[in-house]
Amino acid sequence: MFHRSERLFLRPPFAEDWKAVLGGIADEGVVRNLSRAPWPYAATDAQSFVAMDIAPKHPRFLITRARDAALIGCIGIDAQGVDTELGYWIARPFWGQGFATEAGRAVLEIAQALGHTRIVASHFLDNPASGKVLSKLGFQPTGRIVERHSCGRGEPAATAEYALDLREMPTVTRVAA
Repeated sequence: MFHRSERLFLRPPFAEDWKAVLGGIADEGVVRNLSRAPWPYAATDAQSFVAMDIAPKHPRFLITRARDAALIGCIGIDAQGVDTELGYWIARPFWGQGFATEAGRAVLEIAQALGHTRIVASHFLDNPASGKVLSKLGFQPTGRIVERHSCGRGEPAATAEYALDLREMPTVTRVAA
């Protein structure tokens, strides 16, 4: 599955993308804000990531700049128990430029087209920028603060939980498979 937004092209990762993934995520400032990525992030981690199967109802994408295919980060939805969870990371050189919000809107459109009705997300409390992205996307705080393990930190850290009812979003049909 592929998706084109104003500035971005979202596409599945391919085996040859592992070096670009490594170059974007192998930054402690990026990894410490993720729950599943280890630190230090090694070449074998990137190779394993791009080789993972992608479930049709839970796609993940490389976020690339449409004009030159530069890797900006990664985004996707994943089954998290009974919920569907949005997760993403943006490489440090691209922070603060609205790419996470733009990619997030695109993935929410895809999730809606795939029939998902509710998406959850969270951010570590010491990463308020991610909370701002979630708010811009329409997520509402659930009021729950929970400890979540961070592989990158090697310990649990407090996270704020959010949820979004996709039935309240306008229906969008420009998803390309």
